[in-house]
Amino acid sequence: MYGTGQGGPEDIVLAYMWWDLPAAQGVEDAQDNKDIAESRMTREQIAEAQRLSREWIAAHPPGGN
Repeated sequence: MYGTGQGGPEDIVLAYMWWDLPAAQGVEDAQDNKDIAESRMTREQIAEAQRLSREWIAAHPPGGN
């Protein structure tokens, strides 16, 4: 929804972040959508989205906190 602005403002960085999380787990559709988002992004936006993904993973470890 972030990628298209449906239901709220468009935010390609957050769209990438939310697709990056399942893509890292091998979800093929997520990887495809992440690739689409990446094609619309600058290097800086990609770096920011990757940073956000790492922070989210650190804050939400498998098995809970």
